[in-house]
Order: sequence, then structure tokens, then C-alpha cells
Amino acid sequence: MDADDRKTLAGARGAATRLPVQDLERARRFYAEKLGLEPVDERPGGLLYRCGQSEFALFESVGASPGTFTQMGWTVDDIEAVVAELGRRGVVFEEVDLPGFRTRGGIAEIEGNYPSKGARGERGAWFRDSEGNMLGIGQPVV
Repeated sequence: MDADDRKTLAGARGAATRLPVQDLERARRFYAEKLGLEPVDERPGGLLYRCGQSEFALFESVGASPGTFTQMGWTVDDIEAVVAELGRRGVVFEEVDLPGFRTRGGIAEIEGNYPSKGARGERGAWFRDSEGNMLGIGQPVV
């Protein structure tokens, strides 16, 4: 990193997602019971979670996302196993049937991927949390 990078976000130590929730305790239960996640830290009005080297926070807000786009996603090694387990826990996956884009059993086959990921495609699945936030799961196809 050069000196100029330290003056821009290119020099940031990391980036993290923030998801709005209207009911923090309801969201805490959803993330624990449905996704198997427990906060690693908390403060008034906020819960911090870590997955691998990434982190995200839920924060109490009067605002809400429209849930019409993916706000955060996880990369997994076996999407079918993860979708099956989360489904067993009560997570409802989005079903999409559009020209050129369709889910089967909650999982879509997606053509293309970022060259830096070394994959030719991706498999993806989407669901909403207890607060209406759209979350995704992806598995690179090599």
C-alpha cells in the first residue's frame, strides 16, 4: 500500500455490512435459531457477528430495507447441504422463475463469475431474515 492509498478507502482495514432491524431481539432469535449464528459482541441497539474473516452488524432502526435486492451474502462450499439444513431450521428460500434465471429447489445456476475468483459460474440461493432483509448464499462453480 502506498501513501496515497492511506488517504482513500483503498487503504481501509476492511469493510462490513450493516443490516437494519426493527426488533433486535426478534432478529437475534432468527439469526441464532435459523442460521446458527451468535453475536460476538453487542452494544445498545446493535449486534456484531463474525463469519470467517468477515463481519456484519444488525442495528436497530426505524427504517427498513425494501428487501428487493441482496444486501449480504455468504460463500459456502456445499450450497445444497446449507440450503437443506437452513430449510430444516425453517428458513424459506425465494423461488424465481424469470427468462434466463430460475431456481430449482431454491438454488439457481448463474453463468459467469468474477475472473479473480477463478470460477466459471456460481450457484446461488436467497432468503429473507425476520426483518425482511434479502440475504444470499453462493457457491462458486469451478
